[in-house]
Amino acid sequence: MLTRDEAQKLTARALSFSTFPECDISLTSSETAFTRFALNGVTTSGFTAERSLYISSTRDGKTGNTEVDEFDDKSLRDAVRRTEELAMTSPANPEHAPQLPPQKYHTVENFAATTNAARNKEMIPHIRAIIETSKKNGLVAAGFFERTSESSAIANKRGNFGYHTTTDASLSATVRKPDGSSSGWASHPAVRIEEINGEEIARIAVRKCLQWSKPKRLEPGKYTVILEPTAVGDLIGVMGYNFNARRAEEGRSFLSRKGGGTLAGEKLFPETITLRTDPFNRLYPGSPWDYSGLPCAPTTWIGKGVVRNLWYDRYWAGKTGREATPYPSDLVLEGGDKSLADLVAEVERGLLVTRFWYIRVVNPQTAQLTGLTRDGLFLVENGKVTTPVVNFRFNESPVRLLQNTVALGKPVRTLGGEVGMIAPPLVAHDFPFTSISDAV
Repeated sequence: MLTRDEAQKLTARALSFSTFPECDISLTSSETAFTRFALNGVTTSGFTAERSLYISSTRDGKTGNTEVDEFDDKSLRDAVRRTEELAMTSPANPEHAPQLPPQKYHTVENFAATTNAARNKEMIPHIRAIIETSKKNGLVAAGFFERTSESSAIANKRGNFGYHTTTDASLSATVRKPDGSSSGWASHPAVRIEEINGEEIARIAVRKCLQWSKPKRLEPGKYTVILEPTAVGDLIGVMGYNFNARRAEEGRSFLSRKGGGTLAGEKLFPETITLRTDPFNRLYPGSPWDYSGLPCAPTTWIGKGVVRNLWYDRYWAGKTGREATPYPSDLVLEGGDKSLADLVAEVERGLLVTRFWYIRVVNPQTAQLTGLTRDGLFLVENGKVTTPVVNFRFNESPVRLLQNTVALGKPVRTLGGEVGMIAPPLVAHDFPFTSISDAV
């Protein structure tokens, strides 16, 4: 990875070739070690080192962009020239925001030397635990273990510069019966690779696979649900964009007020609901800046049920006379101290959902989503998990889900098939499952 000094010199060199009033640079260098396994054996193992420099040049609102991975003077000069040529043939962007002056970026402490140094020696024992546990139970395991180290830098012609390093790791496993009739899944993401436990992932995935045998068909309808943290993250993790001030003020959001204005400041959720952004949470690899270069900061979007803030991008903030705010990434849904087992014990009848899959937007106005349950859906009766259930398709908004939430457990970091966040398990009423999905 590039050091801070190397990144600063490289971005300055690229900027020196610019002849336009505005030039923005984004530089990334990364290392990735990974091992993929399937059919109870390792199938792929590799190590990659990549670097790229993204250049954006603007004059009179016209912008050209390109990306280059060779950093000699000729390659950089040619790339900058190419962006300027592209800009001259492009239409002016009426919503272009001018370059940022120098910003103050806070340090995000999510670089772990142990993760950075990890290779097969550290990864294979966890994979072996999953494969051996699966074999003992007559099951077949597949999954992916990956760790990444990355340095990022941004710079522009007004003198702004930022540098950041991060590490992350994740291990996920899907365990199935040889005939494909049952499936269990578990995963664990962590900034510090030593926190990942392959034996625990194996235990959970194998248990779910064995438990989800000969599932029962239930009628579609509205059910009380106990969502595991990953299932919560699959739905709530996509909520950030819905706090966009422009969409709300133009009447295109669940936060739009009928007749004009927004619902900022209104209590739309139970008092137990607090959703916030925390780029400095040590469990989750955040960034000191957002996609537009604004410094990230802890921000509360929903506080005790009340909509506290909206996200103003730089263009809309300038147009409306508001302060620009960073994009709401790295979401944290606060919870309580109860375990998943505690929540299950409190439900008289409902469905326990491991995670969701193939999630897509149905209605941007209401933030309604559709998708499928996957890798473990179970009926809960009188506080106990009793019966495996055939998968469902759902149509539900994360907004309505939070509004119908009656209990929250202890938050953990999640990473499902779509997005990740820090989320607790939760219990919610009237979750609509619209049709049966026979897929495993």
